[in-house]
Amino acid sequence: MVRRFEDILERLEDYNPGADFDLLRRAYIFSAREHRNQVRRSGEPYLVHPLEVAWILAELKLDTASIIAGLLHDVVEDTLTTLETVEGYFGADVAHIVAGVTKISRLKYSTQEQAQGENLRKMILAMVDDLRVILVKLADRLHNMRTLEHLAPEKQIRIARETFEIYAPIANRLGMGRFKAALEDLSFQYLEPESHLALSQTLKKRRKISGEFIEEMQAKLEEVLGEQGIEARISGRIKSVYSIYRKMKAQQIDVDQVYDYVAFRVLTGSVKDCYAALGTVHSVWRPVPGRIKDYIAMPKPNMYQSLHTSVMTGRGQPFEVQIRTDEMHNIAEEGIAAHWQYKEGRPLQTGDAEKVAWLRRILDWQQDLKDPRDFLELVKVDLYPEEVYTFTPKGKVLSFPRGATPLDFAYAIHTEVGHHCTGAKVNGKIVPLKYVLQNGDIVEILTQAGKVPSRDWLSLTRTSRARSKIRSWLNATERTKSVSLGRELAEKELRKYKLSPALLQNEDKTAAILKKLGLAEMDDFFAAVGYGKITAHSFVTALVPTAELEEIKPDGRVARVFKRALGLGHKAVKVRGFDDDIMIALGRCCNPVRGEAIIGYITRGKGVTVHSTQCPNVGRLMYDPERRIEVEWDTRIDGTAVFDVKLVLTVQDRQGLLAKIVSTIADLKANIKNVEATTAEASNAHIRVIMTVKDEVHMNRVISGISRIQGVLDVIRARR
Repeated sequence: MVRRFEDILERLEDYNPGADFDLLRRAYIFSAREHRNQVRRSGEPYLVHPLEVAWILAELKLDTASIIAGLLHDVVEDTLTTLETVEGYFGADVAHIVAGVTKISRLKYSTQEQAQGENLRKMILAMVDDLRVILVKLADRLHNMRTLEHLAPEKQIRIARETFEIYAPIANRLGMGRFKAALEDLSFQYLEPESHLALSQTLKKRRKISGEFIEEMQAKLEEVLGEQGIEARISGRIKSVYSIYRKMKAQQIDVDQVYDYVAFRVLTGSVKDCYAALGTVHSVWRPVPGRIKDYIAMPKPNMYQSLHTSVMTGRGQPFEVQIRTDEMHNIAEEGIAAHWQYKEGRPLQTGDAEKVAWLRRILDWQQDLKDPRDFLELVKVDLYPEEVYTFTPKGKVLSFPRGATPLDFAYAIHTEVGHHCTGAKVNGKIVPLKYVLQNGDIVEILTQAGKVPSRDWLSLTRTSRARSKIRSWLNATERTKSVSLGRELAEKELRKYKLSPALLQNEDKTAAILKKLGLAEMDDFFAAVGYGKITAHSFVTALVPTAELEEIKPDGRVARVFKRALGLGHKAVKVRGFDDDIMIALGRCCNPVRGEAIIGYITRGKGVTVHSTQCPNVGRLMYDPERRIEVEWDTRIDGTAVFDVKLVLTVQDRQGLLAKIVSTIADLKANIKNVEATTAEASNAHIRVIMTVKDEVHMNRVISGISRIQGVLDVIRARR
């Protein structure tokens, strides 16, 4: 149904009769006027969207400012309206919320990922001051996901992935279970359409049987709890599609093996009744071992409290029971919104601020991260549920994501403890740094003076705090080394032309060059040379007139031979903003092919190494944003460049098949450099082929041609 403005007014009047309805009506008229000529992809008037967002916020029982911001959340981004105008008409609070949800122009960033990271940074900074920013953003995203079918397929996937990776986890961290489940299910529908359709159809067939089972068990629960004098409201449901799919993936089972897809909620009047109800349930049905969880005694970090148990009926049908008070249920469904439903003008209270302390941590980390892509990665890491509870020797509880290690624990205590960590004692026994923390572990960190972080630590940590501190230390150390190397290379280049290194200290000569390069001081220049971003030669040519250099030009023959021998300066790739003399090499770990998405990594003194974005080493290499550089395939090349590709084929072990494969590759104009064949089990064989192709299209054509040969079971491209 299409939501009407009157529906919003009626809902608001139910829970907040003292609201400023006149201001709300003016906001509706303002939004309608600004969006009057705009139409959504569905063909509906654009005003439908802000009305739906405002309705979702009214369902959360938020204040007038939040609902007005819902009506106006797109006016700055999609119309000529300014924030100053919004503030003038509707106040500073509304303007702040609208500013927080307004995207930064994509024109400022070269990639979608950079824009996404910076928009997220902007929104989180606004959230720290006012949580209404994220509540409006979640309402906006929820309605956009409900109407995603009207967009192009590539946009559907991009928005669904962002929703799944960012907004559903944020809803989870804020304890907003209803939003989390809805966003996950909607994202799943577009990210895994075949799995979603198959699972939905299966659950639809089971719904009638499940409905009868739910009615039977609900009546039984009401009976047994009533006999014990426990007043409770009971409801049964089939779990969400994505939650069932997640369980199937985690346990490596198919849908027919998921038995406890039915869950019951028992809402009681007190914590005492919660535990009494749990005992009653266990006295009637046999509990499943290991499935009893007490989130009342130890709440989740997102404020969630409940008792969970899975039990088995006499005929072997398991089901889940969640037991909590009405207040706990409200928090489980609405999360921070339940704690923070505004009275007009009421600021964020201290108790509420403690519940979102993780936002403050993110605010601290973002100050150390210049590249928005690094910020995006760290936020994604921190958004996943913290489920492992550990203890210090003094009994303090610390929670971590699954897979956390003693290094995460060490950095949670103090940065210096992390930097000097050598190992840990867990439950009194020494464990290595790669040990995975378990619930209930008592952890004591072992340190040693002189111990420093290594790059390998990034693969051993799971928390954003630990990774941020390790990267910060590595970046500072790498810069010091690069400054030293850059100074040495610059002085060496000057001596090659029989010039004095003292020229580098002449501020009159260097100031203009530094300004042109966008550098603040000579150490920035030395670091850039050390990283390989700038060649020492280019600086010398800017420092000394070309005519003078020609007279003292050294023999460049050796340098040219050296460069050619290393295969540097690959003609197929160019670096944005740099001259053609920069040294470039294709990464041997992934052998990128023209047409693939690529990224450059600067190696001190050796120029730029180009990797495929799918390279298994990219995550390890790109820890330092200063060494990442934008590269692209050069469209000016004449097509003579070729690229090595390694294919691994699984084939039937039969006579003549290898000859057929070689012939097919030759017919498709690819040059074979090496072929190896080995026999495997079950009458199969593996063939490894190294060949050269012109580009990604050529490579895919060859792979497709090989795949069609009878007897070829599988063809994969090997990155190493």
